[in-house]
Amino acid sequence: QVQLVESGGGLVQPGGSLRLSCAASISIYTMGWYRQAPGKQRELVAGITVDGSTNYADSVKGRFSISRDNAKKTAYLRMNSLQPEDTAVYYCNARQRLPGTQYWGQGTQVTVSS
Repeated sequence: QVQLVESGGGLVQPGGSLRLSCAASISIYTMGWYRQAPGKQRELVAGITVDGSTNYADSVKGRFSISRDNAKKTAYLRMNSLQPEDTAVYYCNARQRLPGTQYWGQGTQVTVSS
């Protein structure tokens, strides 16, 4: 059974930073995060392939940076200049090359508040 274990969420003041981690039990082609705020649909935040290609939501470009350590099978999301609008549950997501092969982490709460 493939597992994604994510961590790093918490409470931070506006303008602060957090670093999320997502550790996979196997090597996976694409890893990243979606987020879901109360009353809103889940949206893609950022993704990265095993080759290092990245993709970001327009709302986080210039503030968030995604990376990965393939030896550790772990992806990282550095979130800078956090704002209250970033408050959400962040879910790690991983996908193999073939459509339909997808895995989800348990989610971690990020709260940005003064």
